[in-house]
Amino acid sequence: MSKLKVGVIGCGSIAKHRHLPEYHHNQEVEIVALCDIVQSRVNELADEYGAQAYTDYHTLLAEADVDAVSVCTPNALHAPVSIDALQAGKHVLCEKPMATSREEAKRMIETAKQYDKKLMIAHNQRFVPSHQKAKTFIEQGELGKIYSFRTTFGHGGPEGWSADGKHSWFFKKDQAYVGAMGDLGVHKTDLLRYLLGEEFVEVGGFVETTAKEHADVDDTAVCVLKTESNVIGTLAASWSYVSSEDNSTIIYGERGIMRLEDDPVHSLVIQYKDGEVLKYELGGIQTNENGGQTNSHVIDHFVAAVVQDVEPPVTGEEGMKSLQVILSVLEASENKRIVSI
Repeated sequence: MSKLKVGVIGCGSIAKHRHLPEYHHNQEVEIVALCDIVQSRVNELADEYGAQAYTDYHTLLAEADVDAVSVCTPNALHAPVSIDALQAGKHVLCEKPMATSREEAKRMIETAKQYDKKLMIAHNQRFVPSHQKAKTFIEQGELGKIYSFRTTFGHGGPEGWSADGKHSWFFKKDQAYVGAMGDLGVHKTDLLRYLLGEEFVEVGGFVETTAKEHADVDDTAVCVLKTESNVIGTLAASWSYVSSEDNSTIIYGERGIMRLEDDPVHSLVIQYKDGEVLKYELGGIQTNENGGQTNSHVIDHFVAAVVQDVEPPVTGEEGMKSLQVILSVLEASENKRIVSI
């Protein structure tokens, strides 16, 4: 059977450390084309993976023999590039946040349907072992009724991670549109929707720029979220956690408290009401600081969806629902009111 021919558009850090290595290790994939506006960057990676180098993604889509592409560009280009790729007959794996508006996200979804192509959004938190086990426990009623939660995703900022450091597009509103909330917060809205199995209906939030003087996007946000069954909780997203990353989620239920990625050894801990404590070592979460970018499982799920012609686990619709929470929090902060989704 012939291999799935893949192209990657945008050769910054997420492509270099996650998409390309994971495609390379997937036996069903051949990496054939790469694109980046920085010639030296794309040439280096093209040499490494034996691929054709392009500096204009339109040329790649028109000329390269690819079945599918990863869109790893700055946020503001996610929707336009994805739509162009879908219209060119390619399946698309798009980095998060999938778009900068609900309208853009809808156009991506509609285009994928119109051209009968797969569209998957790269929300990897669903595939973390502790999160998958937590979802099973919650579905089985292990915690009983869920009352509340708190989740956070914070680190020192993209400077140490992004290919362009302090001058990265992450800090520029015209390219990123949204800062820590789009970079980190959207991961957690997607995770919470996945874990709780329901949608958020009301949000509030404070979204500020306090830590990065060179940024014209948010770097610190704290949100309050309410689900359709009145589960309430907080979400924090920040580039101001200067000493170490925090990627933890805590779920409060009637039978106990579940702690996810809150302990350096045990990635899932349940503290029951009766005093019993269960601890699980399930392997770590992917982080930018500990080399944990080994396998996010995102690529493998996307490839399987295309090869087996099944729906991807994180569809465009799912990506849009997670994006909508973030956009509503920005609106809530700007207008200083609670926003209904």
